[in-house]
Amino acid sequence: MPLSQPDSRELLHLRDITIRGYLRTDGMLDIEAHLVDTKTYGFGNHDRGRINAGEALHGMWLRLTVDQGLAVRRAEAAMDDTPYAICPGVAPNFARLEGLTIGRGFLRGAMERVGGTQGCTHLRELLQQVATVAIQTRFGVQAHQAARDGGIIEDSAEISPALLNTCHAYDENGPLVRAMRHGA
Repeated sequence: MPLSQPDSRELLHLRDITIRGYLRTDGMLDIEAHLVDTKTYGFGNHDRGRINAGEALHGMWLRLTVDQGLAVRRAEAAMDDTPYAICPGVAPNFARLEGLTIGRGFLRGAMERVGGTQGCTHLRELLQQVATVAIQTRFGVQAHQAARDGGIIEDSAEISPALLNTCHAYDENGPLVRAMRHGA
């Protein structure tokens, strides 16, 4: 375990998130997320009566279909498990994400379309991770195609300006960026 040894504790809540990036045969990308919340104990619920230990409190899906420019061409949400019967009613609203482009301003635009009572907190929380996986998937398309054809894509000596200053490694004044700019 890479973290320090924790104090004695009892597990109460589990959130499992799976996000997958797919290359479609038409060249677009499907980014699919699945979120499941469970508890280690049972409890009463207004609409469902009781939610038992290990039974999903939240079971939600989100899929964005994006083109190679990361424009959202299709957005779809589904809710298998929710705490309240009313929750799935907002799933169709996530189609409003269509037309946004993943990049600067994406989350702000998403909030304008599915924020507050027009969306679901849990599905909105997935958007940042889905956007990151979309970027990672798009970057991987060229390398994947080269590998499939028996070639290798070498590590690029350039860092996209969009990545500069987004994290410690991409500090524009840091050692990695300096070394990559000078071919070291």
